[in-house]
Amino acid sequence: AERQALTEEATKTAVVLPFIQALGFDVFNLDEVVPEFISDIGTKKGEKVDFAVKIDGKIAMLVEAKPISSRLGDNQYGQLFRYFSVTEARLAILTNGKEAWFFSDTEAQNKMDQKPFFKFDFQKCERTQIQELARFQKGQFAIDSILEAASTLKYTRDAANYLKRQIERPDDEFIRMIG
Repeated sequence: AERQALTEEATKTAVVLPFIQALGFDVFNLDEVVPEFISDIGTKKGEKVDFAVKIDGKIAMLVEAKPISSRLGDNQYGQLFRYFSVTEARLAILTNGKEAWFFSDTEAQNKMDQKPFFKFDFQKCERTQIQELARFQKGQFAIDSILEAASTLKYTRDAANYLKRQIERPDDEFIRMIG
């Protein structure tokens, strides 16, 4: 599948639409899934995000697809970042068909965080990741619990990274605290 999904269009068709559908959204209903969603941002007119996913007429998620050959990173999310601030969405997904990065606004409201709070690997997903995905299903989509989980995941990850750094190369303050 990797050879065929070299283009962004292929990623959308082969991975993104089935993924949105698996979350319980009707990809053929324009009231639920809007492809090529246009929003004017300042001086940039007519810029499009690949999909806007709606619940009860309100934009719940923005989804931006990239070619499978691209690595998800800083330069990939600029467009999504701009969109996030001008829509009511509190959740954004960036994907290249191999993995999906989930972003929210846990640090400043209406401003997309720089780091994803959750990464889903389509090729080697664990049971816990699949359970985490359940939060984003249409039937149980509750933005408050998603944001709470996002916050918790972020702090847990930060704490784990801190401990890992201290184990590898403890700083004086950590040694004093332990001592």
